[in-house]
Amino acid sequence: VVSSSRASTELLQQKGFSVSRLNEVGPLDVYIDGADEATKRLHLIKGGGGALTREKVLAGAARRFVCIVDETKLVGMLGKFPLPIEVLPMAQEFVARRMLKMRGQPVWREGFVTDNGNHILDVHNLQIANPIDMEARINRIPGVVSVGLFAHRPADILLIAGDAGVREMRT
Repeated sequence: VVSSSRASTELLQQKGFSVSRLNEVGPLDVYIDGADEATKRLHLIKGGGGALTREKVLAGAARRFVCIVDETKLVGMLGKFPLPIEVLPMAQEFVARRMLKMRGQPVWREGFVTDNGNHILDVHNLQIANPIDMEARINRIPGVVSVGLFAHRPADILLIAGDAGVREMRT
């Protein structure tokens, strides 16, 4: 088992799992995680818990990415949930100004430091009509470590829980 955060590692170890580092295991067969928002195209917003960069690395290292959400997380267009962006601390204001130019309202997640030692900007009121383009544009801003858009590497399988049971979507 490989974990995306220190908190998850502690929980897994408390339950008796042996947790390895990605560098120790190589390619992963499957990565399973949740999301803050998901579309029918399996594009996601992740990072509400602050582990977006590590989650993105694990999704990229995995042969198959399975995402589990409840039906309230399925949206027609991403952006209702604030988009997390992990930024270098010294670039926080610079990145925030760039996000204002993109018509978002960045809010520093005050008092929160990622497991990588960085800050999170949560960008509110973005309408993300083209997630692939938006992910690329934000990733090109100097000081951005990672953005919580998972469009270049969407989920392979989306499991959606609802009152009628669980339904499955695939790419």
